[in-house]
Amino acid sequence: MLTMPEMLEREPQRYVAVRLPVMIPFDQQVGPAFDELFDAFARAGVSPVGVEFIKYNLVAMPHLEIEVGIINDALIPLSGRLVEGVLPAGRYVRMTYTGPYEGLYDATAMLVGWAKEKGLKWDARSTEAGELFTARLEVYDNNPSVEPDPSKLITTLLFKLLD
Repeated sequence: MLTMPEMLEREPQRYVAVRLPVMIPFDQQVGPAFDELFDAFARAGVSPVGVEFIKYNLVAMPHLEIEVGIINDALIPLSGRLVEGVLPAGRYVRMTYTGPYEGLYDATAMLVGWAKEKGLKWDARSTEAGELFTARLEVYDNNPSVEPDPSKLITTLLFKLLD
């Protein structure tokens, strides 16, 4: 199930993430990256209170650079693949998908097609390496550790628009 896309203004939000290059399909790499992220919070003695997400930095199908992260203001010592950043303020498009993660590719394609039809442009630029996005996210409103029924998983697609 999909909601209709909507535009909204967002304030900046700090985050901590594990940055990694992946190739589609990359689902086997997400769990360990989240484990690495939550281990960093535990070592710092900080509760990871915030929204979990995957941020797509570079898209050069089937190769991607992603950040597996959590929105959080806590200061976490960075090492290895850990990075911190800020999701910038600005106009975003949001659409929510309910269902198994396997359906996210089609949901994303629908959002991209809708935006193209409306003449909207993402905050991104083409490079020799691929399309580089400022903020293109899958935000996980729940996950399999909380909701074991894949048909009830809720993911919000959140893409920053060009100002």
